[in-house]
Amino acid sequence: MSYENIRLEQEAGIATITFDRPKALNALNRALLGELAQALGKLAEDESVRVLVLTGAGEKAFVAGADIGELATFGPLEAKWFSRMGHEVIGRLQELPIPVIAAVNGYALGGGTEIALACDFIYAADSARFGLPEITLGLIPGFGGTQRLPRLIGPAAAKELIFTGRMIAAEEALRLGIVNRVVPAAELMAEVRKTALEAAAKGRVALRAAKEAVNHGLGVDLATGCRLEVDAFSLVFASPDAREGTRAFLEKRKPVFRGRFKGDPPA
Repeated sequence: MSYENIRLEQEAGIATITFDRPKALNALNRALLGELAQALGKLAEDESVRVLVLTGAGEKAFVAGADIGELATFGPLEAKWFSRMGHEVIGRLQELPIPVIAAVNGYALGGGTEIALACDFIYAADSARFGLPEITLGLIPGFGGTQRLPRLIGPAAAKELIFTGRMIAAEEALRLGIVNRVVPAAELMAEVRKTALEAAAKGRVALRAAKEAVNHGLGVDLATGCRLEVDAFSLVFASPDAREGTRAFLEKRKPVFRGRFKGDPPA
């Protein structure tokens, strides 16, 4: 499948989606969101993919927000449809059963920050900038920013960023806990790939179980979350990966994980 606004590449179990509107600083419009939804649907069905990386084309931007030219034409009904579309696509990204890493290579503003927040974690170039500047346009974040950011950094810090629309540097994003790691821009993709390969070498079934336990546990009380973990822990034993991993440890060798979601091969 060919795309006009994104690029989808796969190598060694790692898929990379590149937002590819560099002349518009990779701004989000309806066409890009539609293509992103299609790509995510394809990846969700492809069991050869173990990790997804998101990044932006060019050196200036990851995603510099929504396409303002398109936003300016919206009435309330179009705005609601656009926001709902964004929520659905970003929700699908968050629910992918594989690790998702945001490689933020430049401006991640508005919808760019919101997409990055839906990834499992973020690595940023030292030149990256984050922010939710919608308030400066007389608007508010519409793709989950008012919900994911407070859950990540606390309501007070999130409100300061949302109410002021202030843009912050990668180092401040690191201090606030938005970003996991900041590296020189020239080294960003190599660093992301190193971590992606490390995660891709792990058992796919266990990765999915761990991701679901964390994500679903965040929305419940501790006792319920611990029960979710007990169920997830026991279910991974249905995959031959559990036997392979423990056996490899006892035999002092590197495990070879082959577990799948849609029916595991014979042990």
